[in-house]
Amino acid sequence: MHQRSVVRVGASLIVASLALTACGSRSGDDSGGDSGGATKTAKIGVIAPLSGDLSALGLGIQHSVELAVKQANDSNAIPGWKLEVEAKDDEAKPDTGKNAATALAGDADVIGVVGTLNTSTSQQVQPVLAPKNIVQVSPANTGPGLTQGANWQTDPKRPYPSYFRTCTTDAVQGPFAARYLYETAKITKVATIHDKKAYGQGLVGTFTEEFEKLGGQVVAAQTINPDDSNYQAVISAVKPSGPQAVYYGGEYPQAGPLSQQMKAAGLNVPLMGGDGIYDPKFITLAGKTSENDLATSVGAPVDTLESAKKFVSDYNASGFKEPYAAYGGYSYDAANSIINALKTSLKDAKDVESARQATVDAMSKVSFDGVTGKVAFDQYGDTTSKVLTVYKVASGKWATVETKDFVAK
Repeated sequence: MHQRSVVRVGASLIVASLALTACGSRSGDDSGGDSGGATKTAKIGVIAPLSGDLSALGLGIQHSVELAVKQANDSNAIPGWKLEVEAKDDEAKPDTGKNAATALAGDADVIGVVGTLNTSTSQQVQPVLAPKNIVQVSPANTGPGLTQGANWQTDPKRPYPSYFRTCTTDAVQGPFAARYLYETAKITKVATIHDKKAYGQGLVGTFTEEFEKLGGQVVAAQTINPDDSNYQAVISAVKPSGPQAVYYGGEYPQAGPLSQQMKAAGLNVPLMGGDGIYDPKFITLAGKTSENDLATSVGAPVDTLESAKKFVSDYNASGFKEPYAAYGGYSYDAANSIINALKTSLKDAKDVESARQATVDAMSKVSFDGVTGKVAFDQYGDTTSKVLTVYKVASGKWATVETKDFVAK
């Protein structure tokens, strides 16, 4: 997403530094920090796709957490303790994510986890971490049910008190997109397509409800399979209905080819999606026909925020090969929200396991000015910030159209 060209040498140094400060602290070596004899270690896990199609996003999450942890160790943020990052690859697969969560939950030194990227993966991770009272903070999950339960629209109930997120949800993102198309772009007829996954299905659901409430018409509603690569059948089903745009619920590996095949078949209308398609790889996959396609993403563009200047500078200076991408700022804030809670929960703790419940309790009181804005959580564990941005492909790049704070009507 926000591409940065850097070298791996610096990344290796940071990882080495983390290993030295954290592992060394176990044997009483306080090298790399100023705590003067720290002997206890607490781990912050990362569960994200570190390989495969979504690895650019996952590695941006991992490195942003590593940066936050390194800075915390360097500043002796939690006297008597050193923090360590334990990253696990979920491959964007729910079962793999569950296995990653099981491994972290079995580690007595794990105090919290940043992740996951995918809502469907988090549905498998939450039930593993919660019984162990391990705080989970997602920088990217947007499915409303994760914080407010299956009946979130009519009877919201928080399923897991240990789960939080720094990004806003599809309960906001879908309606935000609907309002842009109907009120700003003056589009009144839309076809929807989703990939049957929790994220895509939820996004299309909230979009449809708001679009129709505004007076718009959903002229066709289709689905694809997550592993499909040929979309001619669904395009043929949508095209006769005459949509002025196609709203897609899913991620860029499918959205890119779908956009390209739509235009090749004569369906020359914009494809719009959520944060799952807001990635440079969408444009690469869709090619020149992606021009004027649209996406929404949570928050404001990080590189335009005054509050993010130091993060961007520090990240670039750290030498990570991969960019911080779409969720770097949210991941950095997620890690720092855990670190803020640890300042309370680990202060007089004898070990990590006995401090886990205190960490969950402290999270509800976390409040600070982060990279992405004010970081605080409501009674469900959702972020109190509801800022979103519309992007459009212009001259082969994502360009900002508008950023707004969503206010329910």
